[in-house]
Amino acid sequence: MDPRSARCTRMVWSLSCFLTCRIPVLAAGSRAWSGPEAHGVEMAVTPSSSDRFSHLALLYYGRGEYLAALGGFIQASRARGDAVFVAVPKRNAQLVYQELGVNSAHVTLVDMAELGRNPARIIPEIKAYAGKHRGQHVCCIGEPIWPGRTGAEIREAIRHEALINLAFRDSLVAVVCPYDSAGLPGSVIADAVRTHPAVVKDRQATASVSYLGPPDLPPRCNRALSRPPAHAETLGYSDDLGPVRSFVASRATCAGLTPPRISDLVLAISELTANTVRHTDGGGTVQVWQTGGEIICQVADTGHLTDPLAWHRPPSDELLGGNGLWLVNQVCDLVQARSSRAGTTVRLHMRLHRHAPRRHASRRTH
Repeated sequence: MDPRSARCTRMVWSLSCFLTCRIPVLAAGSRAWSGPEAHGVEMAVTPSSSDRFSHLALLYYGRGEYLAALGGFIQASRARGDAVFVAVPKRNAQLVYQELGVNSAHVTLVDMAELGRNPARIIPEIKAYAGKHRGQHVCCIGEPIWPGRTGAEIREAIRHEALINLAFRDSLVAVVCPYDSAGLPGSVIADAVRTHPAVVKDRQATASVSYLGPPDLPPRCNRALSRPPAHAETLGYSDDLGPVRSFVASRATCAGLTPPRISDLVLAISELTANTVRHTDGGGTVQVWQTGGEIICQVADTGHLTDPLAWHRPPSDELLGGNGLWLVNQVCDLVQARSSRAGTTVRLHMRLHRHAPRRHASRRTH
């Protein structure tokens, strides 16, 4: 037996109808995991939404605790015959693969820095994966926030975490979300506690007393977007969208966006403004501005989206005309959407100095 597999067999992680969280540890005396990580406790936590769905925040300290927890979860999930989907940043994905010897034939391992660059992509990807394993329990490890993410990205990732509770509450899905307690701000950890029914901290699992529950969101990720800067350029539109496309293309060209990415941005703007024409009577406005590393386009109109998951649904051949929002999420690096009775504002971010793949070319999942 591979030594790494042997180490994993000594780890235990159990998630069932009662979310029993056994912090995975190695047997006493193991050389690989000596020190404070080599101790654990067990505590039962009753999930608040469904006896089939569970959502757990894992607040870890250090590489040892991280690998022990993930390794035990993967090993126990595979032993039960679950489908396992692991999405963590590339560096951590490499650690998981190298240290735990994850068998790619049984575990889907993807780079969250790519998949979750725009956090609104994550839920559709998990849904697609679960759809491929219909009738089978799906265990998902997802790390959507890591040190170095921008403030806007973090707010959208927190929003995503809250919406998981709504998107999967009637599903055979267990989601575990690792959080780097040493590397992330305290405000992020506080929001993790608000968006997860149960939390593991210091090797103890407890029900979260701060858990908001669907459809509530932590306040800072649900506030109206900040005002565009004074130098933002503005164009109004009603029926004719040709000028909108030309306006966005010319500004993106001047900003230095590459031609394929310009086409993606124009496509996204076309989808949003077409929705305005299709669903409202008052037209809308497009604003464009540039920051040090991004070009940002904002579309505002009088429409009101009442479905909190509208931006987080996978594409469907049965959803006539409803795949445009999914498409926008695939081609943009970050999408921020806020809607109220006063109207809807959508802000699109495109990085200037980093290529992003054209994810809309295929619907296949990893």
